[in-house]
Amino acid sequence: MQRDSINLGEVKIPRLFRMYFIPTLLGMLSLCAVTATDGIFVGRGVGSDALAAVNICISPTMVIMGISLMLGVGASVVSSIHLAGDNVKAARINITQALVTGSLVVMAFLLATLCSPTTTGRLLGSSETLMPLVTDYMPWIFVACLFQSWCAIGLFVIRLDGSPKYAMWCNVLPGLLNVLLDYVFIFPMHAGVRGAAIATCISCAVGGVMVMGYIGIFARTLSLIKLKLSRKSMALTIRNIGYQCKIGISALLGEATMGMLMLMGNLMFMRYIGNDGVGAFSIACYYCPFVFMIGNAIAQSAQPIISYNHGLGSHGRVVATERLAIMSAVACGLFVTAAFVFMPGAMVHLFLDGSLPAAQIAVNGFPLFSAAFVFFIFNLTAIGYFQSVEKVAPSIVFALLRGVIFLIPAYILMPRIFGNPGIWLALFVSEFLTSVCILTYYLYHRSCSGNDCLITASCVRD
Repeated sequence: MQRDSINLGEVKIPRLFRMYFIPTLLGMLSLCAVTATDGIFVGRGVGSDALAAVNICISPTMVIMGISLMLGVGASVVSSIHLAGDNVKAARINITQALVTGSLVVMAFLLATLCSPTTTGRLLGSSETLMPLVTDYMPWIFVACLFQSWCAIGLFVIRLDGSPKYAMWCNVLPGLLNVLLDYVFIFPMHAGVRGAAIATCISCAVGGVMVMGYIGIFARTLSLIKLKLSRKSMALTIRNIGYQCKIGISALLGEATMGMLMLMGNLMFMRYIGNDGVGAFSIACYYCPFVFMIGNAIAQSAQPIISYNHGLGSHGRVVATERLAIMSAVACGLFVTAAFVFMPGAMVHLFLDGSLPAAQIAVNGFPLFSAAFVFFIFNLTAIGYFQSVEKVAPSIVFALLRGVIFLIPAYILMPRIFGNPGIWLALFVSEFLTSVCILTYYLYHRSCSGNDCLITASCVRD
């Protein structure tokens, strides 16, 4: 298997960032395509109610993905620092512990939710009209969470092991397979939303097997290691997982923000507009992960570079990497916003016929919704920096601000003030206020360094 030779401590930062960012971005966008393809085929082949049912099932899977990302970020940061100190065994132990823990968490989630899918559907805000579609889709998409967890954790490991291109293919191939399977299950086989869920489960399984196959067999440095089951070893495992979670908890909160966004949006659109509102919002939710993954790709591409050089004490390279990441975040945010402002009709009509009420609501709402995206991507990148240098307090605080403290009140208050457009603008309010807090934090600490970078290693304190 061909591997990339990447020296995190010596290669020039722009080239190094590009080597990680391009395959990471392509891979993550392909991962989003798995969900988006479901939406396109479900919307065209089944209808807007099916889109609403799918959207109802997605929020808990986002939380599970968040837990996996938390473990992946934590294990990657810790392992990067161990590798910088030439402690390969400790790095292998940490990534193995993260994968085992992630698998156990998903098993517990499946046991808790699939014992009564109807009850779970009601808790997620499903109406009785949508319930048959929800219970058709839920079991298969929840099982897919196991393979998605392996990918979420394992892709950090594969990139850190020096194979970002292979990590990209672990997302691209399942994405392409999902397109084919969605078509087969929904149109020739007429399997509806259940067929879409089965297609996703199969494609995610392929990606998960590719990830675990690499780590178990082909990894250059970060292969799996046998964990001991003695009392002392279990205590050390709990300690390591706790520290990984401490570092990566803002990644969980970032993914939970997506889940909270979907949950609050579903509740507010159902309350003020009804099923058509939820159907319209569901289209935005199919695109929102693309925006999230762009921010994630920037943060995750910078993470191994920042963490490794942080472990070496090369603060100049850390600052240069973060400056480049912030510039990339602003540029990508402007590009995505332009697409939502100037092409809402084309984007919506991929999912629904333009004559449907849900499609008209979405076309009118997309430009308002996109006002958040520059701040959205900027916030993800800034929080990713704090994770990468083990600065836990700022990363948690800013993640909580955007995911809970600002987001929930915005969804409650904005429609009362501005009516239905206020629901679309709630995300903008939350992300904008978070960006203001991050910039205020920077200005407050700027006096401790003359560097012009947005966030510098010498200024940040827990």
